[in-house]
Amino acid sequence: MATRLNAALPSSSANSERLYQRLARMLIDEMASGRYKVGDRLPAERELSIEHNMSRPAVREALIALEVQGFIEVRVGAGAFVRRLPGDSDDRPQFAVTAFELTEARMVFEGESAALAAVHIGDDELAELEKLVEQIKDAPFDAAEDADRSFHFVIAKATRNTAIQMTIEEFWRIRSTSPECTLLHDKARTANVRPVIEEHNAILAALRERNPAAARVAMRAHLAAVMDHLLFQTEERAIEEARKAVANTRARYRAAAHV
Repeated sequence: MATRLNAALPSSSANSERLYQRLARMLIDEMASGRYKVGDRLPAERELSIEHNMSRPAVREALIALEVQGFIEVRVGAGAFVRRLPGDSDDRPQFAVTAFELTEARMVFEGESAALAAVHIGDDELAELEKLVEQIKDAPFDAAEDADRSFHFVIAKATRNTAIQMTIEEFWRIRSTSPECTLLHDKARTANVRPVIEEHNAILAALRERNPAAARVAMRAHLAAVMDHLLFQTEERAIEEARKAVANTRARYRAAAHV
C-alpha cells in the first residue's frame, strides 16, 4: 500500500534520504503550507508511524531532528507542538548522526570487537571489566555512564587492533557531540534509563570463557536492547508523568469537593 510519505516526494529524493529525514522534511513542508501553525500539536508518534508505514524509531528520529533545531517542542506526557515555522526555503532541517543510527553502527562494529577481544583478552583486562561492571551497578548515574564507556573501551583495546579501538572511541565521541544523540540520551537520563547490569555481565561471561561467538551475540543483544531502552523507556516515563498529573488533578478535585 502506498503511503502519503512515499507519494509526497519524487523517487530520486526517496532513494537518497533515510525515511526519518523524509518525514522531517514533509512535516516542515506542512508547517510552511499552513497545515500546522505555531502552538498546534503534531500527530502522536503511533499515528505518524501507522500513517506513513514507518517504524517508531524512525518517527522518533524525525521528531528529534525537528526538536533539535527548534521547530517543535516535545512536552512530557502531552506530545510534540509546533514552536516555530520555517522562515524561507533555506530554513530546513539539517541532519547529524542520530542515536539510532549510531547504535546500529555500534552493533556492527562492537559485536565483532567483542568477538575478537574474546580471542586476545588478558586476565588483567577481565579483572578491570569486573570492576567496571560493579561500578555500573552501584555508582551514581553519571559515574555509571563513565564506567559503561570505559567497559566498551577496554573491550576495544583487548582486540589488539588500533583501528578498531579508534573507531569505537569515535562512536562515543559522536554520542556526546551529535545534537540528535545528546538530546535523546538527555531524555533517557531524565527518565533514569541506566546501563543494564545483566547485559554487561553476559558480555563479561562470554569474554571470560574466551568464546568469540557468545561474545558477539552478547554484545549485539546489549546494543539492540539499548535501542529499545531509548525508544520505550523514555516513552514510559512520559506516560507515567501524564498519569501522575491526572492523579494529582483528581486528588485536587476530590479535596475541593469536601471543602
